[in-house]
Amino acid sequence: MQKFLIVGGNRLKGTIRASGSKNAALPVLAACILNASKNTIHEVPRLKDVAVMKDVLTYLGAKVVCEGSTFIVDSSNIQSVEISEDLMRRMRASNLVLGSMLGRFGRVKISYPGGCQIGSRPMNLHFKGMQAMGAVIKEKYGYISAQAEKLTGADIHLDLPSVGATENLMMAAVLACGITTIRNAAKEPEMVDLQNFLNKMGARVKGAGTDTIKIEGVRRSDLKPAVHTIIPDRIEAGTHLVAAAITGGEVTVTNVIPEHMEPLLAKMREAGIRILAGDDFVRVQGSDRIRAVDIKTMPYPGFPTDMQPQMMALLSLAEGTSIITETVFENRFKHVGELRRMGADIKVEGQSAIVKGVKKLSGAYLEATDLRAGAALVLASLAAENGTILEDVAHIDRGYERLETKYNALGARIVRVHD
Repeated sequence: MQKFLIVGGNRLKGTIRASGSKNAALPVLAACILNASKNTIHEVPRLKDVAVMKDVLTYLGAKVVCEGSTFIVDSSNIQSVEISEDLMRRMRASNLVLGSMLGRFGRVKISYPGGCQIGSRPMNLHFKGMQAMGAVIKEKYGYISAQAEKLTGADIHLDLPSVGATENLMMAAVLACGITTIRNAAKEPEMVDLQNFLNKMGARVKGAGTDTIKIEGVRRSDLKPAVHTIIPDRIEAGTHLVAAAITGGEVTVTNVIPEHMEPLLAKMREAGIRILAGDDFVRVQGSDRIRAVDIKTMPYPGFPTDMQPQMMALLSLAEGTSIITETVFENRFKHVGELRRMGADIKVEGQSAIVKGVKKLSGAYLEATDLRAGAALVLASLAAENGTILEDVAHIDRGYERLETKYNALGARIVRVHD
């Protein structure tokens, strides 16, 4: 087990570059299966989750070469249509190969995926959409098998705008016969990035970023090799902005698309934090006085659930009382108990957390229970008095590339310890 030793009290100052988006890179890598060709993907973050996706592709028979942040994925020799349970349990997003494998081979067998236990993320929406396209789905002994002699375009209405289901159905529909329409689709920027990559390889997808996506199926011979650059990670960038604010520092985050971060920026401005946004950067100048604000997480373009824990850490030091309502994942308040250990005044009532700001936080012995909770505890520790020991930082490595190195360059004091 690895842990962070964090000494708080330093204001972060300087410039930090956000990496490519994890949540965009994973479906793009899975989509490389479709064209049985060599694809070049730039700005791929070097994260644990990305490493698992690389292992999944390699297990299936693809050749993956990593040159810094560039991945070259050759899927021409994929033979297997079954993925080991061990690989599937290592990451939730491993289920993204379901759509691309079904689209290319007409069959696939996987076990239920693992990942952070932040709430129920059932796959029924994935299955219903694929069944509408003609697939036969069977579930037995924890395994999922999908088979279709030929996928056919369908009109699919998602009960919820599920990100994973939207991505899987987009990929499955690329080689389907006819037109597939996905209604009530997820609208996150990562959907647009996946659409752009699919179209570069010869697919015909339009509407990503809206609630209706249309995919006109093409022949396998129409697909060709593609070169693509992953969009910046809006959640990583947002975490850096909150890190600057919670320490009262001044930080410029580069390689960002400010429009993708507007829900977060609006709340930070409301909290009294000074923000300057350019074409590809955002600068935060922290304030000694943070105002309480109310937050309700929603699917994009609402406030992102992946930024809720970090903002809770910030608001625990605000003047006044904030109410944070979590509508996306029912178990996403695991960081509350750890923040209380540091002196935060937080009470959970159902889906809402009532956060009464305190004057200071104190270092403590903490545990990162999931990816974003871990990030929130790093931020709280940077602002706390005394030192903090944060265990299970492997969770953080799933979504943040060299976080301690980046923050130490801004003036933080974080040491990674290997037991």
